[in-house]
Amino acid sequence: MPIEYSLAERGNPARPNDPKKFYATARSQGDTTVRGIAERINQMSTVSTIDVMAVLEAFFQTVPEELAAGRIVRFGDFGSFSVSLQGEGAATEKEFNAALINNVRVQFRPGKLFDQAMQGAELRKVSAPMPATQARAASRKKS
Repeated sequence: MPIEYSLAERGNPARPNDPKKFYATARSQGDTTVRGIAERINQMSTVSTIDVMAVLEAFFQTVPEELAAGRIVRFGDFGSFSVSLQGEGAATEKEFNAALINNVRVQFRPGKLFDQAMQGAELRKVSAPMPATQARAASRKKS
């Protein structure tokens, strides 16, 4: 099943006098819950403690399939995954076509537990950002 989208006419907040354009907005085809994912994974594997890696692999295959079918994947208080579309606008709805969509992105929206965990994260101020090459080297040392 393809990802469905609708068009929304929007103005440019930076240039309110410019004409509005039409942009694509992803449309959901329903929800998939953690239980729904668990049932699908159960059909693919034995789901014992020893098979955790097999279950994780099934998870990594299942979630993108659900998103590609236009569904939102919900994990309760943890959060949800959904699809968003990015692209160019058209002057009129009639001029809009799918070729103007140039990026399909997966969005994660944290749920209550995930959000609370992130709000409790320790923060530390640094005087200047680390150059990219040093940041990559530091991350390799941690791995």
